[in-house]
Amino acid sequence: MSQTIAPRVRTLLLLLLAVTGALLAGSAPVSAHAALTASDPQQGSVVKEAPAQVSLTFSEGVAMSDGSVRVLDPKGKRVDTGKTSEQGTNTYSVKLHSGLPDGTFTVTYQVVSADSHPVSGAFTFSIGAPSTTSVSVSDQEAGGGVVGGLYGFARYLSYAGFILLVGGAAFVLACWQRGTGERSVQRLVVSGWLALTGATLAMLLLRGSYTGSGKVGDIFDLTLLSDVLQTKTGAALVSRLLLLAAGALFIAVLFGAYEKREDDEEKGDLTFGLAIGGFVVAAGLAATWAMAEHASTGIQTGISMPVDVLHLLAVAVWLGGLSTLLVALYRAPSIEPAAVRRFSRIAFGSVAVLAATGIYQSWRQLGSWSAFTGTSYGQLLLVKIGLVVVLVGIAWISRRWTAQLSQAPATKAVKAAKTSAATPVKATAKTSAKASAKASAKTSAATSEKSEDEERETEDEKESAAAPAGGGDGKRATQLARQRAAVATARDKRLRDADPLRSGLRRSVLAEAGVAVVLLAVTTVLTSTEPGRTVEEAEAATAASSQEATGALAVDIPFDTGGKDGKGLARVEIDPARVGGNDMHVYVQRPNGKAFDIPEVKVSFTLKAKDIGPLPVVPDRIATGHWTASGVQIPMAGNWAIAVTVRTSDIDQVTVDKNAQIG
Repeated sequence: MSQTIAPRVRTLLLLLLAVTGALLAGSAPVSAHAALTASDPQQGSVVKEAPAQVSLTFSEGVAMSDGSVRVLDPKGKRVDTGKTSEQGTNTYSVKLHSGLPDGTFTVTYQVVSADSHPVSGAFTFSIGAPSTTSVSVSDQEAGGGVVGGLYGFARYLSYAGFILLVGGAAFVLACWQRGTGERSVQRLVVSGWLALTGATLAMLLLRGSYTGSGKVGDIFDLTLLSDVLQTKTGAALVSRLLLLAAGALFIAVLFGAYEKREDDEEKGDLTFGLAIGGFVVAAGLAATWAMAEHASTGIQTGISMPVDVLHLLAVAVWLGGLSTLLVALYRAPSIEPAAVRRFSRIAFGSVAVLAATGIYQSWRQLGSWSAFTGTSYGQLLLVKIGLVVVLVGIAWISRRWTAQLSQAPATKAVKAAKTSAATPVKATAKTSAKASAKASAKTSAATSEKSEDEERETEDEKESAAAPAGGGDGKRATQLARQRAAVATARDKRLRDADPLRSGLRRSVLAEAGVAVVLLAVTTVLTSTEPGRTVEEAEAATAASSQEATGALAVDIPFDTGGKDGKGLARVEIDPARVGGNDMHVYVQRPNGKAFDIPEVKVSFTLKAKDIGPLPVVPDRIATGHWTASGVQIPMAGNWAIAVTVRTSDIDQVTVDKNAQIG
């Protein structure tokens, strides 16, 4: 049965990796971390005269280059000069050519938010009166597609590599110094370094296309790579590579010179030096994330960046140490209970640090209780909290196994197996000859548990000694050597599996590692999702800007037709939202904020308090995801129910409604 454990472990890990891939695939395209809060002209507005420029205001600072904002006329021809400039706090503009005709114009933008994520979108405004337009806005979000998927996978791989590198090295230095001589542990830490280095190089190459065209062919464009190196994210990735070079030296000393030291005093001094140097490298690596992503923008950046570094280090020490312990339990001949006990204490401290830093980060990114359930970031955070709770519960079980292992470091089964393995064949024969019949029976019963593999090994040694050193006999000797190695490996494995306490600890640690893989995937998706605080602030700013400028009413109504690709948001704008004639605009968007091209939209108004309605309105489509109607009559003021019927296919249709005060 023990021989089937390793295949089962591999199958479980492959399954968990598949779940991870599904989570990452489901996260693309990623949500942007800066939102458009205002524009001049406003989205859907009708201006009497052609403006001299178009201005965009975002919820946070963005990186914008020439060509980031484009303005297209009804025929799809560019009418902007292409030169963008900063007009004020988070406000950017592009000038327009003079003599523009009447009609509906489309504004598209693609920028990079302050926390390194690409942002794209589009809206329309009209000069004189709305008109039809031939402009079709791409349905692909910036940072999506094949390049976005590759970049997302590289991000996940970089987190995983960091955890294995830092956590594995910390486990060896702080808990199990004898592990420096274990090949399986060495391979784990080196694999972490290789994964982080490879992922960082891949992100550098992918970055230009990821934030730009999204084309696979642009991945190896050296001009784009040069532009990336001049950005904050590019500087962070280059710094990470330099720190990884120092990390390679650290690994060489840890598994080379350190492992060969025999003098306790010299080894103690080297341990202290490696601990200091390793902490500096690990903190520097963690800072490359803090300086370029969530922690570097928003409120209290002076506090959030050090907190983010501590959070990442705690994650690495806990989950990376857990992975190393799992490898040691399955691959190493033995591991001292004291080492497991020390890691248990360190893991507990790491969880405490994670809890404290996580609470602060959650408050900073959410800002309100409603963001927990009302935003994608909050919902993902709830999933992450649930996984952490499960992980802590399994860790509690592991601590119980650790306590038992400490109290009983050697079970009877292990002792019997070791005694049996160490008993020479000659000694057994001699004892059997001198013993009485009763003692002989007892000895026979005891030695019957001896492995047949040892007897086969003894016969192989005799055959090897008797075989002449010929060419054909050399192959036989090689075969016998392989057999002896296999027997030795099987004997070591049998000794490991003989301890039920160790087997119980292995199972609980394996369960912890499985949950940790999924937790890491959710965390990676979370770092690519727009924070709840940003979402709510952007929505509030957009609503306030619209109300102050025109007195218009804007109502957002989510819908789900139930079919494939049937989810979205219908935004109904009524101007000036008063009794009498009004202009109405309906914007249909996908969950990612992009325009949703659907075949039909209908709107009706009902004033239930006065038993008026429904008053149907059939708007005209003027652009992708944009419908409008003029002269919509509201007979009296009141709390009107605005019902929107959305049809996404020939058979998928739904009617959703929301109340709003008009007049």
